[in-house]
Amino acid sequence: MTIFENHLHLRRDGRFLEAAKEFTVAGGTHLVLTQYPMPSLVLTEKSYQPVYAETLRMAEEIMASLPVTVFVVVGPYPVDYLTFRDAIGRDQAIVLMKKGIDDAAQLCADHRCIAIGEIGRPHFPVAPDVIRDSNEILQYGMQCAAEIGVPVVLHTETTTSASCKEFVEFGRAVGLRAEAIVKHFAPPLITAEENFGLMPSVLSSKKNIVTALTKGSRFLMETDYIDDPKRPGVVLGPATVPTLTASLLQRGVMTEKQAETIHTQNPEKTYHIILQ
Repeated sequence: MTIFENHLHLRRDGRFLEAAKEFTVAGGTHLVLTQYPMPSLVLTEKSYQPVYAETLRMAEEIMASLPVTVFVVVGPYPVDYLTFRDAIGRDQAIVLMKKGIDDAAQLCADHRCIAIGEIGRPHFPVAPDVIRDSNEILQYGMQCAAEIGVPVVLHTETTTSASCKEFVEFGRAVGLRAEAIVKHFAPPLITAEENFGLMPSVLSSKKNIVTALTKGSRFLMETDYIDDPKRPGVVLGPATVPTLTASLLQRGVMTEKQAETIHTQNPEKTYHIILQ
């Protein structure tokens, strides 16, 4: 059975290959490696390219070591903007973030990455001008994604139906389809009435997934594992998605058809990939 983890991070100074192995030993077959924020390196190099290259190298090393397929998602992490603004000023910070989106888009166009992300807004309260600038950068990312036909992966404040509607409207304004907007760290807002057609990537606590399954199977599963040595297991451990899926199947809470939809059909439709 295909088991697809939609969003986790790995670090060389974290568990890295050990964490990836934990995923595969638990039954995981495919994962999305999302670039870990490295704002200091970006500032030093005045470019996101070294960060993206490192993420791609890590993916290659994982696949060379373990029986797992790794897809890569890269993009300028929204909170980086605050660091850059303090260091080089607002205008240059926006330029650097947009150049990061351009570089991510090129990697997607070259079929080395499957989406631009995570992009969006800081997940904590910020000043109105930061929201405005973040929205400008976000919509630029959506436009680039629409032009090359790939999704965006959003990192934002707490997800609500109102914010889902806002993001879908942002996408519509620049030609990006709702289904090409992946809302990372989503609660179980599964129905079209709740999410306005975007793709929720549900943080895979037992409670969230059980609730999601009562509404349907149009969602992805993620742990947002951070691989931070100072915070082991945060947000959820790398074995969570395969272990929880197996448990829910065994208990009859999730059907095999639902599992196939969540772990195969939804990723294939969202990212335009074929899972083997």
